[in-house]
Amino acid sequence: MERLASEVVACRACAAAGYLAHANPIRPTLIANPRVMLIGQAPGPVTDRKGYHFAGPAGRFLDIWLDRAGFPPGYFRAHVYLTSLTRCFPGKSPSGNGDRPPSRAEIALCRPFLEREFQLIQPSVVLLVGKMAIEAFLGRHPLVETVGHVFRMRERASAVRRQPGEGTPVFVPLPHASGVSRWLNEPAHRARLDQALAELGRLRAELGL
Repeated sequence: MERLASEVVACRACAAAGYLAHANPIRPTLIANPRVMLIGQAPGPVTDRKGYHFAGPAGRFLDIWLDRAGFPPGYFRAHVYLTSLTRCFPGKSPSGNGDRPPSRAEIALCRPFLEREFQLIQPSVVLLVGKMAIEAFLGRHPLVETVGHVFRMRERASAVRRQPGEGTPVFVPLPHASGVSRWLNEPAHRARLDQALAELGRLRAELGL
């Protein structure tokens, strides 16, 4: 993991390909024996400035969501391996409305890092946060068809190659956690988040997380 972290920090692939004017890969936070991995879309501006994953409002919401799922206080930072589809802040959207989503080419350049993280960590539970992370593993489906449900690798997820001897993680989709997501304005959607957190709480007890 130390070697992987060093390679992430040294990567300049997206800048060399012309996708970014400046590369600033976020160094993975090394956690002893994490059993939960959380995958987001890409670092945001606060993470880019502070240098650790989910440093902005999304991190605060995710901390609260794990508390609601019955995890002990501080579990989010102390025991969850935090990562994302890409490792650099993509920059602001050209329209001026929010951040620019990373392109498929940028995601592909970062994919080897994510595959190695799966191989090294072998998580029991993978939290997919936001539409892009969910689509990368479960395919393109409306959030209402994924949030509130859990999925096994063998059922629908094929984005990461498994190695012999690796376990089968459970994927738990969650909506974007920035606090500005309009999706959660709908009561029915908030109920789906409640169901997702209830499923996560069940997995916490069932797997002894």
